[in-house]
Amino acid sequence: MLFRDGQYRSGPQSAELLVKTRRTGLGSRVGHDLTIEASEWVAAVSVNTADPALSSVSVDVVAGSLRVRSGSGGIKPLTDSDRAEIEKNIQTKILHTDRYHAITFHSTRVIQDGESLTVDGNLTIMDQSHPITVLATVSDDRRIRGGATIVQTQWGIKPYSAFFGALKLANEVAIEFDAKLTPP
Repeated sequence: MLFRDGQYRSGPQSAELLVKTRRTGLGSRVGHDLTIEASEWVAAVSVNTADPALSSVSVDVVAGSLRVRSGSGGIKPLTDSDRAEIEKNIQTKILHTDRYHAITFHSTRVIQDGESLTVDGNLTIMDQSHPITVLATVSDDRRIRGGATIVQTQWGIKPYSAFFGALKLANEVAIEFDAKLTPP
């Protein structure tokens, strides 16, 4: 690994954690493909260079901190009012952040192949935990970039829809990150 043994941290001050959605359905041209940013989160990485399998990753996200960064497509540009309404829907209708405060990931296995990492782990959303695989690359400036794709319904999330189902979000959502890890 391109890191020394030890503990590293990351968060929104030195990294991005994004959720990217796509629209689908007959009314898809009305809506927007969204880029949503987690604004409150922390990642902890434990590196063991002698045996990368003993390395670990954990990420804790405040579920209510998801903010709409941008939207592409659609008939009209995304407005501040649209952003506020989408964020409200994420909190109240999709993730129910009044009951489920955190989204977490905890690795179960780390495999390194040169600068490439495969991190298997469990992602917990709304108290439902399922395995996912995160693919990433590591650079010599302590940056890790990568992501995973999740299927919302596996976590009991009903993809958002409007206009009687004519406009809806695709069930698959991309999670992407670009993080600089710093020693604590």
